[in-house]
Amino acid sequence: MKITDVRVRKVDTDSKMRAVASITIDDVFVVHDIKIIEGEKGLFIAMPSKKGADGEYRDTAHPINSETRVMLQNTILGAYEKAAAETV
Repeated sequence: MKITDVRVRKVDTDSKMRAVASITIDDVFVVHDIKIIEGEKGLFIAMPSKKGADGEYRDTAHPINSETRVMLQNTILGAYEKAAAETV
């Protein structure tokens, strides 16, 4: 699997959410609404989710293993850092 495109939209809010990203995988599949959030230990990504009938949020798309999650996070946060540097 290769991430062939990352698009980052910075958000201007008072919340901990810094941006929303979309990724394209192998030029054929897109995942939208990946949130970039500022946490206590730094930036992290939150996959798209939906609120269930029980009030709990569940990811609607997510990596199956931690290796893929780390690769996604590093790629998306790298694109975010680049976008943030360009707007300064």
